[in-house]
Amino acid sequence: MLIEQTTYDGKPAYTTTLPRTAESARDARGLASSALGLWGLGEIEDPAWLIITELVSNAVTHARRDSIRVTVTREDFLVVRLAVTDLSRTLPAVRQTGGQEECGRGLAIVDAMTGGRWGSILRRWGKTVWAEIDATGKVET
Repeated sequence: MLIEQTTYDGKPAYTTTLPRTAESARDARGLASSALGLWGLGEIEDPAWLIITELVSNAVTHARRDSIRVTVTREDFLVVRLAVTDLSRTLPAVRQTGGQEECGRGLAIVDAMTGGRWGSILRRWGKTVWAEIDATGKVET
């Protein structure tokens, strides 16, 4: 059962704690799909899936401990924030990759899909990496 929560500033959100495993990307996509469907924003499901998969993948690869926290927040009527919180204090950065590398492009994809509307919040015990998508399809550059 999906339970809607409210953030400290009154925004609707859905969140869950998942194991820090590659299989959790599927559950994170499910959370995003459920939230977007309930909010009537199913048209941004595809980009949300790609973005949340990349954020979870980065946490699985680079974080510490056994779990991550995935949150989907409705920032305003047409903007959704996807976030993954983990217990590593190492902040992410977009990497310059060569044509032969098999990984390292995830944040570049997130950056391009969001028009740079992503970032990280350093916390005493870890970090939250977030990205925002706009249901109008508008990408700010």
